[in-house]
Amino acid sequence: MISARGWVHFSITWHLRPRLPSASPFLCSASPCSHDSRIPTPVIQPSAAPSSPLHISTLTLDLHPPFLHPQQPHKMSTLRHVLRPVPRLRPTTVAAARLTPSISARRNYTEFTPSPIFALTETEELLKESVARFANDAILPKVREMDEAEQMDKGIVSQLFEQGLMGVEIPEKYGGSEMNFGACIVAIEELARVDPSVSVLVDVHNTLVNTVFKTYGSEALKSKYLPRLATESVGSFCLSEPASGSDAFALKTRATKSQSGGSYTISGQKMWITNAAEADIFIVFANLAPERGYKGISAFVLEKGMPGFSIAKKEKKLGIRASSTCMLTFDDVEVPAENLIGKEGEGYKYAISILNEGRIGIAAQMTGLALGAFETAIKYVWNERRQFGQLVGDFQGMQFQIAQARTEIEAARALLYNAVRTKETGGVRAGEGFVREAAMAKLYASQVAGKVSGLAIEWQGGMGFVREGLSEKFWRDSKIGAIYEGTSNIQLQTIAKLLQQEYKK
Repeated sequence: MISARGWVHFSITWHLRPRLPSASPFLCSASPCSHDSRIPTPVIQPSAAPSSPLHISTLTLDLHPPFLHPQQPHKMSTLRHVLRPVPRLRPTTVAAARLTPSISARRNYTEFTPSPIFALTETEELLKESVARFANDAILPKVREMDEAEQMDKGIVSQLFEQGLMGVEIPEKYGGSEMNFGACIVAIEELARVDPSVSVLVDVHNTLVNTVFKTYGSEALKSKYLPRLATESVGSFCLSEPASGSDAFALKTRATKSQSGGSYTISGQKMWITNAAEADIFIVFANLAPERGYKGISAFVLEKGMPGFSIAKKEKKLGIRASSTCMLTFDDVEVPAENLIGKEGEGYKYAISILNEGRIGIAAQMTGLALGAFETAIKYVWNERRQFGQLVGDFQGMQFQIAQARTEIEAARALLYNAVRTKETGGVRAGEGFVREAAMAKLYASQVAGKVSGLAIEWQGGMGFVREGLSEKFWRDSKIGAIYEGTSNIQLQTIAKLLQQEYKK
C-alpha cells in the first residue's frame, strides 16, 4: 500500500525450512532499475528470526517515491523492472535454507499488477526488433532460392555470427552476447517468421550445442570451443541413429578407451543430424560401456576433418530444405581424452537435460512459423483477394477462421513463454523443473503450426498453393515440428507420466 508520506509498503510471507539458527541474520537486496539512478536499493528484512522448522516470517519492503510514475503518483510503472524476475532471496549464513512462498505471499503479490506472459525485458524487446529487421532485410530475399537449392547460403551463416545470434547465451569472456534464455527464444521465433530453416540452425546451435559446453564442459573445453561457436564455427548435436530415434538411448555407436587412457576411439553411425553440412564442431554421443545400457553413454567433442569422420549422405526433405540433415559415419575416429564432456557414463543425463531445453526452442520455431504463415495470408485476403465484389477477408466465415487461428497461435505462444520463464526461474514443481511445460509447449505449438499454415494456403486459394509465395513452404516446414526433438507421441507420453505421478495414489 502507499502511505501518506508517499512510501510504498508491502509484505511477503515465507515458509523457511530447514530451521535457521536464531542468531542468523537474513538480508537480501534487489537490484534497482538500471535506467534511473535516483532509485535506491530496496532492502528486504525479516520481522523476526525463525524459531521453528516451519516458522512463518514476514518480510517488509519499503520503496522510495521515485519508483512511482512521475505523472501518475499512484501507478508504480517502473516497479515491474525491479520485481520481474523476482530476485532470489538467500540467507547469507545458511546457503541450504529453502524459501517457499506461502499462499498469503501469493495473495500479497497479486495486489500488484502482474506482467502479461508475453512481456519482454528491455533487452529482449530490442533484440526482437533487431532480429526482425535482419530477417526481413537479409534473409527474406534469399528464402526461396535457398529452399529450391536445398542449401543454406554461406553469407547468411556469416551474418548470423556478425549479428551475435550464434552466441546469445555464451558469456562475454568467451566472445558471446551473454543474454538470457528468453532472448535466445525471441530470436528463434523471429527468424522462423521468415524462414524456419535458418531458425532451426540457430536453435540447435544455441539451445543444444552451446548449452552443453556451457553447462557440462570443462574450463579447457569452454575456452577452446565457446569462442569459436560464438564467432565462426557452427555446432551440431549428434544423438539420433538409424535404429534409435524416439528410443534415443538404444544407440549403437561405440566408444573405446585406450589402454593409456589418453584417447577414445569412436565407431558407428549417426542419422538425421541437423547442421551437419555447415558444422565444424560436433557433440557425439557414444556408448563406452554397452553392458551398462544407457548408463554407459558418454559425450565427446569431434571436429570436422578428424581422420575416419565423414558426412556420408545429405537427406532430401519435404520441408526445412535449406537446413542440412545428414548421416555421419565414424570409422575408428581417435578423440583426445580431454574431449570427453563431463564424466564417463553421464552422457544420457546431459542429453535428457539439454533436449528439454531444445524442445522449447522447437516450440519457438513453430510459433514463429505459424505467425509467418498467418500474416502472409491475412495481408493478402484483407488487401488483395476479392470474390463476389468484396475482399475475401470481409466474409464472416473467413473472419471466424482468422480469429480462431490467431487465438490458437496466442495460446501456443502462452505455453511457449510460460515454459521459458519456468525454465529461467527453476521450475514450479519440486524435482520436475520445466519438463512438463517444455513438452506441452512443443506439442501444441507444432499442432498449431501445422493447422494454421494449412489454413493459410486455403485462404489464399491458388496463390497459396503455388511456389511463387511462401505459404506452401511454411506448411511443408511445419511437418517436422511433430517429429524432431521428440515426436508428438513422446511429448504426450511425457506429459501423461508427469500427471500420473502427481495424481495417482
